Amino acid sequence: MAKTKNYLAFDFGASNGKAVLGRFDGKTIETQEIHNFENIPLLVNGTLYWDILKLFHELKVGLGKAVKVSGGSLNGIGIDTWGVDFGLISQDGALISNPVHYRDKRAMGMMEKVFSKVPPKDVFFMTGAQTLEINTLYHIYSMVLSKSPLLKIADLMLHMPDLFNYFLTGEKIGEFTIATTSQMYDQKNKVWARELLKRLDIPYEIMPEIVMPGTVIGNLLPEICQETGSPSLPVIAPACHDTGSAVAGVPVRSDSGKTWAFISSGTWSIMGVEVNEPILSQKAYEKGYANEGGVAGTYRFLKNITGLWIIQECRSAWEAKDGGEISWEEICSLASQAPLMASFIDADNAIFARKATDMSENVIEFCKNTHQKIPLSRGEIARTIFESLALKYRVSLEQLKECLGKKVELIHLVGGGSKNKILSQWTANATGLPVIAGPAETTANGNLMLQLIATGDLSSIEEAREVIIASSKLDHYEPKDVDLWNEAYERYKNLVV
Repeated sequence: MAKTKNYLAFDFGASNGKAVLGRFDGKTIETQEIHNFENIPLLVNGTLYWDILKLFHELKVGLGKAVKVSGGSLNGIGIDTWGVDFGLISQDGALISNPVHYRDKRAMGMMEKVFSKVPPKDVFFMTGAQTLEINTLYHIYSMVLSKSPLLKIADLMLHMPDLFNYFLTGEKIGEFTIATTSQMYDQKNKVWARELLKRLDIPYEIMPEIVMPGTVIGNLLPEICQETGSPSLPVIAPACHDTGSAVAGVPVRSDSGKTWAFISSGTWSIMGVEVNEPILSQKAYEKGYANEGGVAGTYRFLKNITGLWIIQECRSAWEAKDGGEISWEEICSLASQAPLMASFIDADNAIFARKATDMSENVIEFCKNTHQKIPLSRGEIARTIFESLALKYRVSLEQLKECLGKKVELIHLVGGGSKNKILSQWTANATGLPVIAGPAETTANGNLMLQLIATGDLSSIEEAREVIIASSKLDHYEPKDVDLWNEAYERYKNLVV
């Protein structure tokens, strides 16, 4: 019998983080969440920051817990985070300032300013990345325009997972998948987009060396081992962008013969496919599809869609009003009892982009502005959001098929949203495709699999996905009420096209 090996995955999301211990017996992996924590940004003098030192503290707490739970037997650690956000390191190795949140106001209007220097189409073909106001490019360009003294003294830029790896090992290295979220990286040639940076006066010399997923960054610093009780162990770069690890963890068989798409469902929803080369086409540019780095030589051709953010914000406001917790089961139950197909929203409309005191008011305002029936109860609001998200997936799927020039036959719905049974079923209904939902911890699974590949315990991503299939309970959904949903789709298109 193979000796069980223990690996630790840290998954930092935009609203919370977790440490997941994976026990690998040679055939299956058993996961246990051993630590979780909130990730709450702080508004200081008008700027929205991430509290990175608090997050690093939570990382060390999680590592300490993993040491105790595993009996001191750990074989590796890997970190993934949300994309785009970064910190700057000075010449003496110090973090110059807390990283700024991607929703901070400093990026407002920056896309137009960048495009006045470099047309948007050129930016796309230079980088292959999706154009989003949250991207690293627009935040750094705001620092260029404001002549930020922080940028002037910066020796290196590191994205969030790269920062944590630096804090753990002392090694200042960037990772491929997270770099591709910046919209400053030339994905086709796998180098920083020097010409783009030059035209925008962004200092090329602060861009880090890039390594591929599955690379050992270095070993834990002695001080970290002493503080946490951890043995010296390798810190491994998985796909450091959480979506990259999530897609690595999709439980798909390489010999299935079906063209599959993924939806990684969380605060953001990301729909796409794995491809062997970045797709840099006029059609992709027009439809808002783009590329991000993948694993094992692949790319993720995808589109970012506002996901569960809107209902998460509604829930927070309702809990504040009630003075207690409201379960997702209760919200889904209320939604299932509300009238069907009454109103729709476009989740990517600007009205939903920033935090609000009560996001349900924004839902109501959108419906008023588009002359639809006004959802009033919590169930009606929740149903409006969930149905609209499923229909948004249909819109994105049709665009994806246009870009690929071929059909998609199966959807893998992964991430936290895969636990939502009505959203999973409505996604099957809206798209007319079978949906395999789960596992919810796909990101942690993908992170762990890449660690196993890096240390030689597994030989390939194909073998890793077989381990995930053998270790997971998956839910299967077949399309229902297809005619009804097709009719709703025709109505919905008028709101978003």
